[in-house]
Amino acid sequence: MISFIVLMSIVICFSAILALALNFQWGLGGMVNFGLAGLYALGAYACALLMLKGGFNTFFATIGAMVIVGVISGLVAFVTLRVAEEDYFAIVTLGVGEMLRLVALNEDWLTRGALGLSGIPRPFGELVPAEYYAYFMLAISAMLVAATVWFLNRVARSPFGRIMRAVREDDVVAATLGKYVLWARVRIFAIGGALIGLAGSLHAFYYQYIDPTQFSTIVIAYAFMAVIAGGRGAHAGTIIGAAVVMVLLEGSRFAKDIIPWLDSDQLSAIRIIIIGVGLILLLIFRPQGFLREYRLQVELK
Repeated sequence: MISFIVLMSIVICFSAILALALNFQWGLGGMVNFGLAGLYALGAYACALLMLKGGFNTFFATIGAMVIVGVISGLVAFVTLRVAEEDYFAIVTLGVGEMLRLVALNEDWLTRGALGLSGIPRPFGELVPAEYYAYFMLAISAMLVAATVWFLNRVARSPFGRIMRAVREDDVVAATLGKYVLWARVRIFAIGGALIGLAGSLHAFYYQYIDPTQFSTIVIAYAFMAVIAGGRGAHAGTIIGAAVVMVLLEGSRFAKDIIPWLDSDQLSAIRIIIIGVGLILLLIFRPQGFLREYRLQVELK
């Protein structure tokens, strides 16, 4: 049981980083990202390929994956928002995400297609004994979550954070006040993309095997559920939301012990229903989410 809790906690950690990236892009920046699953896959594949084919160690492979996803995200935002309205941006991200998934599925020479990539090295895998590695991985993941929250809180409370909120609330007013809206949005999407690359790298380290089926569109649904449940714009709330979604998802596996006559297909459907019902109840009784977004308060004298 302890091993299951430790392993689930690791999954919660990199799921929380993914949700934090979406919260930064959508919750604070107002930029809907329906290409989340594809960018997540890009981060995982980039990290794995840099190690397996490029000879990078785990640290530089992770940094490389963050840079690659961040640059791709920034380019998507820059090219799209220059020629299209904000509403069409969400459609473009969906197309980009699907394109990345198809590349991972069909480019056998690079990604081995449906066979996936196996034997992905783990950080300090040769130094840490196997029986203790799960605890070590959990410690690394928890520290990265804490570092991500610290970084995002610093950004949210900086002048750029105020620009983000201004662009989210009314980009016309922000532009009238002299803010370069396009450049702000490019930076928002690029920073969020780098965090998606970090989450993808942790995914690759944890599973040590990746294939396109791991990055289906359900990843997008789980991330949006975590942000909505936690409170849009609230970083700490997003972590709680990710934990609740993953506990409901993984904990519902034990429904087989309670209702033994269910087959695997019925159990899978019931697990999704449990998450959906939980989210609906949350929206009814606490529509603002678990926590509220941080707001700068000024006393007027």
